[in-house]
Formats: sequence, C-alpha cells, structure tokens
Amino acid sequence: MRVVSADLGCFPSGRHYPGIAHLLRIVAAGLLDEFAADHAVHGLKLVAIDTETTGRDPLTDRIVEVACVFWRDGGVVERKSWLINPGCPIPQEAVEIHGIGDDAVRDAPRFSAIVNELYACLEGHVPIAYNAEYDRKILMSELARVVSLPPTAPPAFRKGVEWVDPLVWARELQKLEKSRALGDVVSRLGIVLDNAHRAAADAEATLRVFAAFLSDTRVPKAYGALIQEQRRLARAFEDERGYWKR
Repeated sequence: MRVVSADLGCFPSGRHYPGIAHLLRIVAAGLLDEFAADHAVHGLKLVAIDTETTGRDPLTDRIVEVACVFWRDGGVVERKSWLINPGCPIPQEAVEIHGIGDDAVRDAPRFSAIVNELYACLEGHVPIAYNAEYDRKILMSELARVVSLPPTAPPAFRKGVEWVDPLVWARELQKLEKSRALGDVVSRLGIVLDNAHRAAADAEATLRVFAAFLSDTRVPKAYGALIQEQRRLARAFEDERGYWKR
C-alpha cells in the first residue's frame, strides 16, 4: 500500500481553479504500489473477484465457489473459477440462490488447496468486486484458517489496499433508483447477465458495470482520484445510513 501526493490542476470534482493549481496537493491512500496515482483507470490491470458461500456472515460462513475474471484495455482476457468444498453442509437457502449443493462440491478441493494458485493469479492486479467488503472479508476469513500461506500477499489481500467497488458508484450514479442490486443495475445498463449468482458470471458483470460507469463524467479517470472519491462516497453513505438508523 502506498500513500502518494500528486499535483493536480483540479479538485476531484473536475472543476479547475486557475492560478492555484500549484497549491493543490491530493493525497490518495489505498493504492497499489504497481500503479501511480495518475495512472489512467482504463489502463489498469483489473481482476474482478466474486464468491458464492454457505450464508451471509463473512466471518463464519464458508466459500463454495470463487472466481477471478481479468480485464485489460476494455475487455475480458481470462476467467478462472474454483468450486470449493466448505467442509460442512450447504444450507438449502444458499443452494436456492447459487444452485451449488453438497454433491457439486463433494470432490472439490478445500480452500487451502487453491491458495497458491489464487495468490499467483491475483498478483499485479487491482481488485474489484461488487459489494467488495463482503468478498474481501470472507476471503480473509478463509485465509485466516490456512496453516501456511505464501510469503507475499497479492494486492487483493494486502492490508490497506482499496478494492474498486461499483456498488459505491451505483449508489451515487443511480441514487434515484430503488435497488442497486447487481441484477437490477445490469438490467438498467443493458448488460446481459446469464447464470446470475454464479461467481464467474457475477464477476464479469461487475467489470462491465464498472466500464459503463467509467464513461460517466462524474467518475474520475485517474486511479488515485477514483479511489479517493470512492472512499468519500462510501463514508457519506455510511454517515447517511447511520443517521436514518437513529
């Protein structure tokens, strides 16, 4: 993780203020060391990560499927997915969502058996996920159960690295819509999502949603500014949700 300062000629809103550009210092936290703050977002090496699980609690439930879909220069270049034996029965309510039952994972590897491959394929990529905090938490919980991890973690599992999260942007760009669930967002954007609630399909849809959002003038086009604004929007959403919970 790197904290950087970059001289920019405008505020994150994109509005220029002549004569004071040399005074502006934009600090971006949560960036990968592999990419500079001014790196164009459309040129980043992105990996969309999605998991299917035994339930909704990222701290106690287990992964039954994980997928990584890789994006370069505006398109998908590779897809990887693994069925995972969670070591426990898969509840029927979870099966009804993703369709993965006990028989499907009976001969699948445990999560610990795919860790080396997962680490290798995530290296050098900016992680992205829809509702990223959930996938990040459940993956970190699974990793905490692994006895021996590779010595160097990829960006997705480094402390402090921010995952790109199109859900944060959906809440802002489609704030007047009732639902920002992935299925509803792709429908509004005209994106085809076949096989919904399977990890690879949802991961690819996440990338296509983000690519569509990136064409919006409200979404910063530089990596550092994007992450900075995403963090601001996420905090504003949490503050508003906390207010209405009082």
